[in-house]
Amino acid sequence: MGRVLLAWCWALCCWGCVAPKGPQAEGHPFVGSPGNITGARGLMGALRCELQVQGEPPEVTWLRDGQVLELADSTQTQVPLGEDGQDDWKVVSQLRISSLQLSDAGWYQCAVVLGRKTFVSQPGYVGLEGLPYFLEEPEDRTVAANTPFNLSCRAQGPPEPVDLLWLQDAVSLAATMGHSTQHTLRVPGLNETASFSCEAHNAKGVTTSRTATITVLPQRPRDLHLVSSQPTELEVAWTPGLSGIYPLTHCTLQAVLSDDGVGTWLGEPDPPEEPLTLQASVPPHQLRLGNLHPHSPYHIRVACVSSQGPSPWTHWLPVETPEGGQGQPIHQLVSEPPVPAFSWPWWYVLLGAVVAAACVLILALFLVHRRKKETRYGEVFEPTMERGELVVRYRVRKSYSRRTTEATLNSLGISEELKEKLRDVMVDRHKVALGKTLGEGEFGAVMEGQLNQDDSILKVAVKTMKIAICTRSELEDFLSEAVCMKEFDHPNVMRLIGVCFQGSEREGFPEPVVILPFMKHGDLHSFLLYSRLGDQPVFLPTQMLVKFMTDIASGMEYLSTKRFIHRDLAARNCMLNENMSVCVADFGLSKKIYNGDYYRQGRIAKMPVKWIAIESLADRVYTSKSDVWSFGVTMWEIATRGQTPYPGVENSEIYDYLRQGNRLKQPVDCLDGLYALMSRCWELNPRDRPSFAELREDLENTLKALPPAQEPDEILYVNMDEGGGHPEPLGAAGGADPPTQPDPKDSCSCLTAAEVHPAGRYVLCPSTAPSPALPADRSSPAPPGQEDGA
Repeated sequence: MGRVLLAWCWALCCWGCVAPKGPQAEGHPFVGSPGNITGARGLMGALRCELQVQGEPPEVTWLRDGQVLELADSTQTQVPLGEDGQDDWKVVSQLRISSLQLSDAGWYQCAVVLGRKTFVSQPGYVGLEGLPYFLEEPEDRTVAANTPFNLSCRAQGPPEPVDLLWLQDAVSLAATMGHSTQHTLRVPGLNETASFSCEAHNAKGVTTSRTATITVLPQRPRDLHLVSSQPTELEVAWTPGLSGIYPLTHCTLQAVLSDDGVGTWLGEPDPPEEPLTLQASVPPHQLRLGNLHPHSPYHIRVACVSSQGPSPWTHWLPVETPEGGQGQPIHQLVSEPPVPAFSWPWWYVLLGAVVAAACVLILALFLVHRRKKETRYGEVFEPTMERGELVVRYRVRKSYSRRTTEATLNSLGISEELKEKLRDVMVDRHKVALGKTLGEGEFGAVMEGQLNQDDSILKVAVKTMKIAICTRSELEDFLSEAVCMKEFDHPNVMRLIGVCFQGSEREGFPEPVVILPFMKHGDLHSFLLYSRLGDQPVFLPTQMLVKFMTDIASGMEYLSTKRFIHRDLAARNCMLNENMSVCVADFGLSKKIYNGDYYRQGRIAKMPVKWIAIESLADRVYTSKSDVWSFGVTMWEIATRGQTPYPGVENSEIYDYLRQGNRLKQPVDCLDGLYALMSRCWELNPRDRPSFAELREDLENTLKALPPAQEPDEILYVNMDEGGGHPEPLGAAGGADPPTQPDPKDSCSCLTAAEVHPAGRYVLCPSTAPSPALPADRSSPAPPGQEDGA
């Protein structure tokens, strides 16, 4: 081996003088050189070179950037070619790269020594390109309430540049951080426990770091001091530190008898002997110790505890009992503080309580009296025109007469026919009591409420909508749709309880209020998301997911038979009732309270572009078949347990992205039959998509074919791809990291050995020529970047 290395050293020194200048040089043995490879980190690939020689086959040596690869994983095959006694050989050498790393990047060549000459093949380039790779990720930590701290996150390509985006509780912090890339996030302080992560973006896509949980603990108590002392008792008090939104549950006090003298170990973190630990309920933040030794030194410290954990300990407080009677050993005795004698300050407290109760009573009487006042509609029509139609203006006027449903309908200026149909739809606003807000957005809010009926109280969800002004035709469309929805009767369709109007002091129409049944488990998207990312993840078997899809298909089949087009079918717009059945909701009157999934094109209303069919994006035309497209995306949401479709693709890029033939990729663990059903929903021609009746039937058959669901304890969970943040290993071909990565040159034998995206990317690019594209001359968003799959 030593002789071979010495020979190679001599050969490389003479290489520049004797090596041929190209593959066509006289007597050059190489007939095949290494090709180019560009791939993602972890890619397995191979380089190959081939030569023909006469006589004994030589040993092929691999070079990277001109240096011999001593630990190369290479194999050499020799095939005799000679006939009639000729000694001709074909030699094939293959270099295997088991897992591509940054240190493997460079120019690769084969070299052989024939006689006294060194022959080197043409070079092939191995480059690394793919999703960003994390060098450092945010870590879990505990912090005191309202205390600043820093989090770090670093990632690299190639390709560069890599931009970092911080998220707190899955919400982007870009608005508060500006547009600059920050490897260190400076948090001024927290009042509640939160989670932080960072996203690394480059030209190939997005990688998300681990989620770091920052637990907010109480601050260290302050001002620990001695309140009173007696020969056998000590009473201490302290001021609690801030604890955020979490109230203190108790405080822990440690005390120790220090016979060796006060202050000898004051600066140490722990005393020389095991301290006595006592607990005190708070408030008050005060504790009395009894049965102590007279004229003896003690050391005391305190820490307070919330539901998130304990605060840091205070510094040790040296105290001493005075001289007096005989004491006994210290034991866990916690006395209640003495009840103070009745004094003048208590008169002030009592007087304040009486005054406060009187104010509350007066306020309650005022509110009851005010609620009895009525309003009537006046000045309904004014000589104002908008878009060629008479505009309805409305002002609230106070009245002491009882406002009935009949008076409300008469005041709206609508036709007699519509008025007759609305008698069973309109609800008296005074019968609806509003509670806490469940969600709020640009278009309105959803609140918990109660509807007072004749013999019962019904818990409902109340949606208020922000409509400042509308024409009479828009009003009649709104009310006509309410009549239609009131007639819906299907277990998988959210039914409408009623509609009412609430007054607004500003000009315009009274704001409409939609009253719907209260759904215990909320919307389907949040349920799926929290089942996967919540504090206590919930196992959702495939049978349950397919049942969700079947329920939605059944409800949409009913709506399609009623010739009702949803226009916004998505998991966020499906609700879960107490029986875990899905009800299709948020159609027609129920305006959206979400913002992030919607995109505004010009002056038209915001649209959920990642769910809308391609023909609807192009022409703004909606049919039952466009709802089928949205149902396919909703199936994908359910199969991925609430992931967002087309990650990495902006809303403004979706139209051109779909025109190029791209579709969502099959989710991990998704049945092939289910994905085939999704793909049929995304056919370019709407006539080629299945009907909701077919979808419901296929899903029911799929559900029947599945075996009984396993218990969660029988499922084996395996975490994959948790390698972020660890030191980078040596390259698969041996050697250390190069100081810089050379740029690849053009080569006639370029080989792309693998996709640059791992299986976690949920976008499927067309494998052949794109499907026939829709016309590009539309009011569509800007075209996406030319990236693979994202």
